[in-house]
Formats: sequence, structure tokens, C-alpha cells
Amino acid sequence: MKITLIPSAIGTSGPQYLTSYLVNDDVAIDAGAIGFWGTPEDQAAIRHVFVSHSHADHVASLPIFLLNVGAAHTTPVRLYASTAVQESLRSDIFNGRVWPNFLELTHERGQFVDMATIANGSAIDLPGLRVTAVSVNHVVPTLGFILEDGSSTVAIVSDTAATDEIWARLRLSANVKAVFLEATFPDAQADLAAITKHLTPSGLVGEMRKLPGPAEFFAVHLRAGCRDKVAEELRAFRLPNLQVAEFGTTYQF
Repeated sequence: MKITLIPSAIGTSGPQYLTSYLVNDDVAIDAGAIGFWGTPEDQAAIRHVFVSHSHADHVASLPIFLLNVGAAHTTPVRLYASTAVQESLRSDIFNGRVWPNFLELTHERGQFVDMATIANGSAIDLPGLRVTAVSVNHVVPTLGFILEDGSSTVAIVSDTAATDEIWARLRLSANVKAVFLEATFPDAQADLAAITKHLTPSGLVGEMRKLPGPAEFFAVHLRAGCRDKVAEELRAFRLPNLQVAEFGTTYQF
């Protein structure tokens, strides 16, 4: 299984402004950056997009992505989202003011997108990959994702404060190789993290303890304005299975 945290700043080494992961070339988890990445041909390889929640850093480039890839295939991109996310997309983005309603409009080769509803516990089987959605603890309805390919299990937890169900599911999963988990604010901003339901480095380490075993943890979603401080605090724990994820690097499990 290949996982790439798509860069969201110019180049590959800048801070993280937006969130998207590329999985095995043709699946994206979140659409914050996919419409600003690579070439239209690179983007057109993505056929399945899972959206964790409605916040702008996770959906910002979806309209641009659909415009870029709309006519590249005779079948539409399949978009997997909860009812809450679908309602937000329709009312807040594809509303004829911010962007035309690509959820309903067609182009010369057919639909721009085919919408599929997912919820806590939904398992989607794609060629060589199963994606299971699990509710996590954020300020809007949010889903994390467990990815399984028969030999490896990887979790992309998405934005969350302390949570439990995804760890319970992972403890029952075979061959958990990696977890991508957020650490948004430094520990000094724990009050802000609590209000916004995000994790600090100490909070991330607390969540790690809920999954005993050899899995590698990759810290993501470090707030751009305090990225260096958050990374410093994470490294201070000196945990051999914890690292800050690098943009544009393809991790293979």
C-alpha cells in the first residue's frame, strides 16, 4: 500500500495548509490539495475521493479537481461522503455562487461526479483495497479511515481530539503497519486544541498508547504557523515509532 501526503505549499517542503492523501495512485483521502497538485493527467488518475469532513482545508480544491478531470474519462469520479458533508458541499460550495453545481451538472462525456453516502462503519471495497469509515471526535461530523489491502492495514485518522472507536477497531485488525495522526497545536495551546477538538503533541502520544504494537505513527496536520514548535515537541518524546510525515514522500507498507 502506498500513501503520499500531497504537498499544499509551493514545492514539497513547505508547511501544511491543506490536507489530501494519495493512496495507490487512484484513491484520494480528502480534497484539500488534490486540485492544486501535479498535472491534470496526474489528477485524472484519481478515480475515488473520500472526504472526512466539511472543513475548508479538507475540501478546498475539490471544485478545481472536478473541473480538471471531468472530461478525462467516460465514467465520473466517485465521491464518498457523509450526509453532513454532502449537505455542506451543496449549500456552501456547489451552490451556483461559490461554484457551479458540479454535483448535478454534466459535461460532454457525462457526469462530473458520482456521489456515494458513507457513515460510521461503512466499508467500501475497491480493487485491491478496502476502506472503512469510522467516526472520530471533531467539532463537525468527521470520519477517519482504515485502509486494508490484504497484507497491510493503515489508518488515516483525520482531525480529532481524543477518540476511542478507531483504536478499538485497529486493535482487532491484522497487520497494522501505520497510523497518520494529527498534532495541530503545541502543548502550550492545549486550551485552544480542546475548544477546536484537535490534538497537541502530548495528546497524540496519549492516543498512541491506545494502540499497543509496532505500528509506525506519522504526525500530520501541524498548524503552519507553529509547525516547527510542534515538530520539536513531538521529537522530544524520542519515540522510535513516531515521526513527522514529509510532504511528497511516498510511504509504502
